[in-house]
Amino acid sequence: MTEKELDLSHESIRERIYVLVTSYNKKSITLHPETTFSGDLELDSLTVMDMVAMIEDEFDIVLPLNLLPDLETIQQVADAVEKIIGEK
Repeated sequence: MTEKELDLSHESIRERIYVLVTSYNKKSITLHPETTFSGDLELDSLTVMDMVAMIEDEFDIVLPLNLLPDLETIQQVADAVEKIIGEK
């Protein structure tokens, strides 16, 4: 197991998502759990799909397509990632 795989606490998952989202944060806003992808970061659907692919790669998971419309904030994505990891 790598060091990255060992720390899958709620805080660690959210922090890793912050790092991934930073490259899409063109407005340089302060990221917090309630930051929205479309409203706050003004990301279009294609950009969100690119970001989802990065998150899936980072955590070695697949976010179900039917779940994606409900993932509007960083916290919602972190919760979904944590749930999927817990089901492995």
